[in-house]
Amino acid sequence: MSKISVIIAHEYRTRVRNKWFIIGTLLGPLLLSLFIVIPIVATFLAGDGTEGKVAVLDRTGVLAQALIAKDTSLYVSAGSQTVSQLNKAVQEEKIQAWIDIPASTMDSGSVTLFSRGGSGIAFEERIESDIEPLVVNERLRRNGTNPDVIKLVEQGVRLQALKVTDKGVEQDASKASAAMGYGAGFVIYMLIFMYGGLVMRGVVEEKANRIVEVLASSARPYDIMMGKVVGIGLVGLTQMIAWIVLGLGVTALLGTLFASNVDPATTAASIESLQSMQGSMPQSQAPMMIGSVALPSISVWSILLFVFYFLSGYFLYSTLYAAVGSAVDQEADAGQLTLPITMPVILTMLLIGNVIASPNGTFAVVASLIPLFTPILMTVRVAATDVPLWQILLSMVLMLGSFVGAVWLAARIYRIGILSYGKKPTFKDLASWITMKI
Repeated sequence: MSKISVIIAHEYRTRVRNKWFIIGTLLGPLLLSLFIVIPIVATFLAGDGTEGKVAVLDRTGVLAQALIAKDTSLYVSAGSQTVSQLNKAVQEEKIQAWIDIPASTMDSGSVTLFSRGGSGIAFEERIESDIEPLVVNERLRRNGTNPDVIKLVEQGVRLQALKVTDKGVEQDASKASAAMGYGAGFVIYMLIFMYGGLVMRGVVEEKANRIVEVLASSARPYDIMMGKVVGIGLVGLTQMIAWIVLGLGVTALLGTLFASNVDPATTAASIESLQSMQGSMPQSQAPMMIGSVALPSISVWSILLFVFYFLSGYFLYSTLYAAVGSAVDQEADAGQLTLPITMPVILTMLLIGNVIASPNGTFAVVASLIPLFTPILMTVRVAATDVPLWQILLSMVLMLGSFVGAVWLAARIYRIGILSYGKKPTFKDLASWITMKI
């Protein structure tokens, strides 16, 4: 253990004192926030594709007026213009598009949009969503439906989601929790790739510079591998804790700023509505809210689980990365060998959408218990729903067992690979190294 501790201390001190580690630690939360904020801002700036007026040629004689009244800044009447005149206006960019509403629209539901093209899906959906309720209302009116009934139908339904817990009924912040779970899963995804790759590059560099031969003369290959894996893992843990502290600080600051700009009457009305549904709610159990939106609470248990799944995922994958690094002479040769390692991580990110959609479904439960998927998917589930304790404990046991198996497998490859040069190994070679007795 003394030799491993020396290697761990060397790896940790060398990397933590690096200026790029300090810069990355301080700017990490900012960059992650930009990944979240930039798509939202870009979507907002992109708008719905509206660039000019849309003329309405209404052959039914009843829809144009209501459609134009919906948005006078967008819709205008085609008046007495003919089809050729409207097409010419579109080509000359005097209008963005024009809508042909045939007399049979009430029966067929068919409306035609003429434009220069390239306005985007959002623009077409905007036109369709504006016309559809007008057609539905006119159909109801023609069939003798009372206007008051039509207004009643238009009111729709507002769903308020509540969560039943051991403490009573609480506001269900499922959407915000799902978003938080996705963010936590993405952080683990990013850190596994970042620090797993760092372990592999470190092993390749030491092997290329023949440093590993000096180390092998005074320490076992297993000690060298575990020292590097644990040392770099502690670097990742240090950075992650720093990000959590900075993130909580920024969240508290933003919460204070939002609270100072939120109408107290809106928040009070939301809490009163919740209390009226569940009877009486102690102030200590009142949900954290911004306006009428409930924010998910972050428990110490959730943070501890996040740390566990990060560390278990890191150690599982980094030992495999270390094995690959020991088998090649240069990083460029590692591409084919790392494919079986990187594919499960990438596949996990593709499965997140299914898990968020139904976190307690059979697929989500089974997938989150597969060790290669567990670090990310179980983190998402813990944030999105109340995962049964037995599933969490089972996932921990499976992760620890998989890590032990990965260490055994990687150590068998590492002991041969660090002293092998010249030939680029194949999967067949790695299999023979695992079974080789020395």
